Amino acid sequence: MTQLALPLPVVAVSGTPAEWGAAYGRAAADLVVGNLEAYRERFASQAGLDTTAVRLAGAEFRQATRRYAPRIADALDALAEAAGVDAAEVYALNGRTELLYGARTLDECTLIGVVRQSTTLAQNWDWHPEQRPYTLLLATRDERGFTVATLAEAGMLAKAGLNSAGVGVCVSLLGCDRDGRPGGVPYHVLLRMALESDSLTSALRAVCPAPRGASLNMLLGQAWPAGSGDGEVIDLELIPGDMGVLHPVDGLLTHANHLQTPLPVRDRLKELGGSSWFRAARADRLLRRSGMFTRKDLVAVFTDHLSYPNAICRHVDDTMPADDRSETVYSVLLDLDDRRLAVASGPPCGGTYVDVGLDELLPV
Repeated sequence: MTQLALPLPVVAVSGTPAEWGAAYGRAAADLVVGNLEAYRERFASQAGLDTTAVRLAGAEFRQATRRYAPRIADALDALAEAAGVDAAEVYALNGRTELLYGARTLDECTLIGVVRQSTTLAQNWDWHPEQRPYTLLLATRDERGFTVATLAEAGMLAKAGLNSAGVGVCVSLLGCDRDGRPGGVPYHVLLRMALESDSLTSALRAVCPAPRGASLNMLLGQAWPAGSGDGEVIDLELIPGDMGVLHPVDGLLTHANHLQTPLPVRDRLKELGGSSWFRAARADRLLRRSGMFTRKDLVAVFTDHLSYPNAICRHVDDTMPADDRSETVYSVLLDLDDRRLAVASGPPCGGTYVDVGLDELLPV
């Protein structure tokens, strides 16, 4: 693993997908093994799935990935072999959202997209705090010279990240009454498909047609050319069999975990309530109050504590069942113009954002 000043391990690898997947598996083998063990326990306790059931689901995810994203399948297969773990379990890990939350929804993550003097995507990633030790920054350069840097849980290939074409993605969980359909491309494979795209259009063409078994919200953007200050941002509410689209209003777009477009489904958060119903609106209002949408303004929003502990800057709520507790595990800022990202170990009120550029992670 590469030693940088970032607040999490860095795995920087290159080659064909099979080559960099194998290098990733070797470099992070201990973390992959530990993460799979953690999820075995979570699959059993939260979804009633034993190892046999998890592997059967993973085999289906593997078939869907091979069909819709064969290069990503090459990387995952090589990762599993190099780490010495079962490939089906690795695919189940990348489909953990489908397996854990097909019938329930966590109220987590706040996303911000800015198109102003620069194009920026940003988010607080709220998840089980036990996953922090198994999270890393994955940087890859393929045989074509295409570079991707993304937050990832060990054994996964994507979460919030950006690439050398200036395409970036952030993500938050959604839930609707269509979730649980079989045969979809795994949630985290869809994110990698977006990050493997060399334009905003190609990202949309990759993720929109892919079948889905779970709902997710994907905030996409692109700045082109590098340093131009010219970019675009779009939000996709992707549900099984349908999607909704949101665009920035006066250069700003925010999202949390409930549906904001009129899709013909039942939003599961209507039965659960929670902070999602105000977090995106509050982020929007706080940023418009400042009027600038600068990095300083974004950080101020991500450290906001209104309705603590279930705030934008999320802390563990001890009144929740143990399986449903979450906090801001990491906070991420993606500068698509300069091809740089900043990461703070969360909750970000107690962390420091550390910057790194694609060229620093994988020097030419």
